Amino acid sequence: MAGLQFIFYILPISIILFIVWIITKKKIFGIALIGMWCVLLIMCILSVILQPFYTKKVLDKSDYYGEYVIDRNYFSGKQADWQYNNFRFEIKENDSLYFYVTDGKEINETYKGTISTISPYESARIMIEMGKPTHHILETNPTIYREIWSFFMVFNSPKFHNMYFRKGKWEEIE
Repeated sequence: MAGLQFIFYILPISIILFIVWIITKKKIFGIALIGMWCVLLIMCILSVILQPFYTKKVLDKSDYYGEYVIDRNYFSGKQADWQYNNFRFEIKENDSLYFYVTDGKEINETYKGTISTISPYESARIMIEMGKPTHHILETNPTIYREIWSFFMVFNSPKFHNMYFRKGKWEEIE
C-alpha cells in the first residue's frame, strides 16, 4: 500500500513542485519540495526506530520453555483463582511438558507429554503431544496470542471453556 501511495501521490506532487519551481523560480516551491521529502525521511526513520514498540513478539521454540500459570488478570474472580490453584504446567528445554493438577502448592497428578513447533508463518506455533490418558485441557493445541513484549496461551477445555495461561511462577494467593 505504501508503494502505491508513493507512486500515485508523492512522486507526482514532487514532479509538479519541481517543474513549478523551475518555471517560476520562486523559493517557496523548492522549500515545499525539500520540506516534503524531509518529513517523509524523518517518518521513515522514526518508524524503523519505534518498530520494537508496536510490533508483536516473534516466537521461536525457546520462547516456550518455562513455567505457566493461569492468568488471573485476564479474567479475575473465584473461577480464575480456583483454576490458578488447580492447574499449571512446565515446558522444559528437552521439549518435555509436565501438566500438573494441584491443590495449591501440592501436586496431585502429573501428565507428561512433549512439544514441537511448526513455523507456517514468521512466528513458531506450539504443537503438544500428550501420552494417554491425558487431561481434558490438553486435548487440543493452544491458541497463541502474541503481544508486544510477551505472549499467552489459551486452551479450549470442554469443561471450563477458554483457559488463559501465561509464563510465571506459581505463588500462593493472598
